[in-house]
Amino acid sequence: MSVVAILGAGTLGGALAHKLAERNKVGEVRLIDPTRNIATAKALDIQQATPLSRCATRIVTGGIDAVVGATVIVVADPANRPNNKWPKEAALNLLAEVAQLANFAPIVCAGTSDGPLIASAVHQLGINRKRIFGTAPAAMVSGLRALVALEADVSPRDVTIHIIGAPPLHTVVPWSSATICGYQLEKSLSANQLKKLRSCVDKLWPPGPYTLASATTLVVETLTLGSLKRAFTCFIASESHAATHALAAYATLGTTGISAVIEPRLTQIERVQLETAVSKI
Repeated sequence: MSVVAILGAGTLGGALAHKLAERNKVGEVRLIDPTRNIATAKALDIQQATPLSRCATRIVTGGIDAVVGATVIVVADPANRPNNKWPKEAALNLLAEVAQLANFAPIVCAGTSDGPLIASAVHQLGINRKRIFGTAPAAMVSGLRALVALEADVSPRDVTIHIIGAPPLHTVVPWSSATICGYQLEKSLSANQLKKLRSCVDKLWPPGPYTLASATTLVVETLTLGSLKRAFTCFIASESHAATHALAAYATLGTTGISAVIEPRLTQIERVQLETAVSKI
């Protein structure tokens, strides 16, 4: 039975637990939060709603030791923080404890501000960079795909596009390799449409909690099912110990985390933009 442990019962954590239960592709969701009564209330609310949609996923709560035996561990948001963010030191201590309790489970960071946390977890705590990664860039890509689809009058499923770099300040979109229905995006849209889309990229950050939950759900399901060979745009720690922020990159996932990073095809201008982004983190 696949088990997903969610660290944090805030807005994002609750939305993620509900989405996982609604899709009914994991066996159990464990909602873990220092404010136990809030986690219990949210778990009960979700559990009571699931029979209406005929879902069999169990929603339970527990302490930090509930990560033991989890197939996937997700770092979400604490319920008792006004800004829904873990304090940096508390987050690192939490990850250190989690890494010891669950030696092999992949760790998915679902928040928009988790780029520095992922870099610190790899370079300070020694967590394997293929084991811990973030899903916020995937949520941003989802929004960008929707905007492109709207301009092209197609389904978002017909759009292939990615982002790289270090969102939100240094986001690079490889427009040259993006496609619509298999055709090159830059040849499918007018110059005015392309200009409009380029001006919208920065406005897509930060993605909201429900967009983050939807993107993270797809990632978690891919990790738990294993047989699905899907790729996502994720925050991945750089190999450089000097880097203080994870980079957005396109990668395939396996049961233990990142299987392979897919190198993007870039024009000379896009490559310079990426090098500039990397130099600034």
